Amino acid sequence: MPIHDLIGIGFGPSNIALAIALEEQGDDKLDAFFIERQPSFAWHPHMLLDHAHMQISFLKDLVTPRNPGSRFTFLNYLHEKGRLQDFINLQTFFPSRHEFNDYLSWTASHFDDRCAYGEEVVEILPEMRGDEVDFLRVRSRDGDGRLHERLTRSLVIGVGGAPNVPTCFTDLRDDTRVFHSSHYLRDLARQDSPRRIAVIGAGQSAAEIFLDLHNRPGTEVDLITRTWAFKPSDDSPFVNEIFNPEYTDYVFNNPTGQRQALLEEYKSTNYSAPDLDLIQQIYDVFYQQKVTGNARHLFRRRHEVDQARASDEGIHLVVRNLEDGHTDEAAYDAVVLATGYQRDTHKSLLDPLADQLSDFAVDRHYRLFTPPHFKPVIFLQGCCEPTHGLSDTLLSILASRTEEITTALCASLRETARPVATEDDKRPLAFT
Repeated sequence: MPIHDLIGIGFGPSNIALAIALEEQGDDKLDAFFIERQPSFAWHPHMLLDHAHMQISFLKDLVTPRNPGSRFTFLNYLHEKGRLQDFINLQTFFPSRHEFNDYLSWTASHFDDRCAYGEEVVEILPEMRGDEVDFLRVRSRDGDGRLHERLTRSLVIGVGGAPNVPTCFTDLRDDTRVFHSSHYLRDLARQDSPRRIAVIGAGQSAAEIFLDLHNRPGTEVDLITRTWAFKPSDDSPFVNEIFNPEYTDYVFNNPTGQRQALLEEYKSTNYSAPDLDLIQQIYDVFYQQKVTGNARHLFRRRHEVDQARASDEGIHLVVRNLEDGHTDEAAYDAVVLATGYQRDTHKSLLDPLADQLSDFAVDRHYRLFTPPHFKPVIFLQGCCEPTHGLSDTLLSILASRTEEITTALCASLRETARPVATEDDKRPLAFT
């Protein structure tokens, strides 16, 4: 059975950036291997909408903030694709989402020999030697049902978020007429000419999906939001400093209560905060309805879905007005849940080790605290927002975070000592 220095679970942007950092670290090469559930690389493939652009600068790619001279920069990708001069002529820092997906795919292709695609990790077990945990046994299952086992000295989990499904839709998970925004293009294509569609949410995905549906003839959309108005994402220069590495230090070194206050203060940079140009386009849609008198779409602001049920006629939603408490019911051919993501998949993956992991508390370098007899090191990517700040789930921090993880990983593999949590450090990652 192979023994790896590192196994990474998931091969999306976070772990691709880590693979690059490990590749570029110098002579001290590690045997790193990655396991990806998807059959091939794909980054939000069902939200690659026409005319959708990135919300961050191409300079915050997988590597530039750490190593601008890397061959894996977005600029070198453009050069190798023969489009650098043309991109310069666009005079933009924000490539299309299609192009950035192609950049990520191009980068991932350099590591095809170090990634097992089409395998889902089903279990992570301790491998004991006497009283010590010497390795971790990673068990995964491929598309044909075959089980694979690998041993590793260290582990990094970078699986991204899981769709957040509101409680009232729990019983409709198997109904193909209700689907999360992460599956939007795939599941919309499965519908039988839907005419009336509800979109639930007030963020970037909800805004993009509403405009995409507006451009599809014959569709009528109810946009249901708990907020009164769309609020634009705050990307002003001083606020953007919260995505700098030094701000991560600032957040982590604050007491727990103050961290939460910082998350709330700058929530508008990431949550329920579409780009301003999308908001203006949506406003224009509803304004033109007033001009023409053709109320094709409905903006149900300050409303919340209380109940959802299915029938042959459609998906019936009981919607409550948050101002006066009044409820009404409407039927839809399809319902799109642009309701965000949960970031706790690592807990179920690591459940067999939970009693060794100090309530999943992490140190500054994204490393889980473990007792002295637990020799493997485990890192988390993209699920440390409560301790490391709002940038943790975003692309902005990938280059600097993987540099920190690479440094800590190499040091840990050279040493026998492992971080031991103090009582003050044993703070669980709490999500609201």
